[in-house]
Amino acid sequence: MDFDFTKLAPDVRYRLLSNFVGPRPIALVSTDGRSGGRNAAPMSFFNVFSHEPPIVVLGIQTRPDGAIKDTVANIRETGEFVVNMVDMSIAEGMLICGLSFDNDVDEILTAGLTPVPGTLVAAPRIVESPCAMECRVERVIDFDRRVLVLGEVVYMHVADKCLDPEKRYVDPEHYQPIARLHADNYITSDRQFVLKAPPLDSIRPIRHAKEETRG
Repeated sequence: MDFDFTKLAPDVRYRLLSNFVGPRPIALVSTDGRSGGRNAAPMSFFNVFSHEPPIVVLGIQTRPDGAIKDTVANIRETGEFVVNMVDMSIAEGMLICGLSFDNDVDEILTAGLTPVPGTLVAAPRIVESPCAMECRVERVIDFDRRVLVLGEVVYMHVADKCLDPEKRYVDPEHYQPIARLHADNYITSDRQFVLKAPPLDSIRPIRHAKEETRG
């Protein structure tokens, strides 16, 4: 079955991409605008794209009626945001933050979560998140109904239990983020396993076929 994306309607492209590119980590993005107030919203079009510089990317679409979301308005106004990673302990709160409240509603408090000021940014982080990354906007790329926000991570808060004793790697017993699959389907990383590549010298390489010399 083949799909020509140059001819598909946007909702069909979305369904195919979001169904097959997964799981996608969830960023519970918290912001604080001078005019709009404190806000939090989950984004599943999110990932980390660079460590030097440390860059994360958000993909945020407008509301169905074309209105700009509070998260985007706050990011444009302040140039700051916090990515709060989501595990099962705050999964319900994340879903509540994703509801369409009026812009005078504090989603963080409404969801029963705890906001505290960031260390290097004014945007709040969520205490209950296992990992919160304070970000400053590096650039915003505008499309028709979507913006890509590139944020430089300037500070990270990690719950002590989430790291191994050497403080080098996450402890999979305690850090089990959930990710979005499609529709209302999610997955958690509570079943992890190790995969290691075989030694290079144990593989018989197959070379590219050389074209015959034409006379």
